[in-house]
Amino acid sequence: MNTKIDFNHLTMDYVKTDKRYVSVYRDGKWDEGRLTEDNTVTISESAAVFQYAQTIFEGLKAFRTAKGNIVIFRADLNADRFITSAERLVMPVFPKDRFIDAVIKTVDANRDYVPPFDVKGSLYVRPFMIGSGPVINVVPASEYQFRVYATPLGSYFDATTSSMKLNLSSYDRSAPNGTGHVKAGLNYAMSFYAGYRAKKQGFNENMYLDSKTRTYVEESGGANIIFIAEDGTLVVPQSPTILPSITRRSLIYIAKEYLNMKVDERPVKFSEIENFVECGLCGTAATISPVGLVHTETKDIHFRNSEHGLGEKMRLLFDTYNKIQKEEIEAPKGWLTVI
Repeated sequence: MNTKIDFNHLTMDYVKTDKRYVSVYRDGKWDEGRLTEDNTVTISESAAVFQYAQTIFEGLKAFRTAKGNIVIFRADLNADRFITSAERLVMPVFPKDRFIDAVIKTVDANRDYVPPFDVKGSLYVRPFMIGSGPVINVVPASEYQFRVYATPLGSYFDATTSSMKLNLSSYDRSAPNGTGHVKAGLNYAMSFYAGYRAKKQGFNENMYLDSKTRTYVEESGGANIIFIAEDGTLVVPQSPTILPSITRRSLIYIAKEYLNMKVDERPVKFSEIENFVECGLCGTAATISPVGLVHTETKDIHFRNSEHGLGEKMRLLFDTYNKIQKEEIEAPKGWLTVI
């Protein structure tokens, strides 16, 4: 284990680790790929990633477990989503088996940076692809780089002592038939301005509605939104423009199969959220971050069971999810890959 890293005080800042994986697409094919110590990228000033934001990415985690293993969590789903994103941005598909192998190689090469089992943190793994070939006309690049790096990260949000405040955004996150369902860098950049305004007004994040009717709950700038109803049902908003979160899909399975909770997956009207007792943002970085209120121009909507940290139901989901990742309880088949 890397003794230069203070694992008890990890932040959300990038830390350079020893190795990263690189593969280049040129002349219609991917090269064999390699690990390298160089964490810099040298490409043309006219690269498609700079000119037209042709870039996609993923995020997943590696952990030390109660059994002494280092594991990665559901990398197969990240690979599937990466393929969907590449196809949507007219980028060459990086094969699923090679994606998973690249993640394994990167984690294995940086195993000294995986935090101890008893520390609140993980080795965050970031696969991404950029259009590295030069373009002037508005066309996809002819050359690409697929890269994977890893960095140790701490907890995204303290879910035990405080809750987030969301602002109901007047801006749109994704258009119908747009790119909201893929993990493209441009989606996140387009949320920066609205997110900056929300933070200046004292809120942690935005809640976005569907851009067509401004009637249904979509998600926040960087995470899916979930609710708990009065009767304990997990309510999961559905929309073709919501990113299919791997964390969200895992939580749905855990709710049904581990906790015997009722799950309601459907379009959720904003007008009904005041009837819910818990709200949370879910994603790779945070697992679940509790939401205490949503601010609108006319009123604040409070979620009484999650105003001061995770409520009872989301705490159960949160704890079960983390115990599965740490091999404290048995994981569903295929969820964990031991390095």
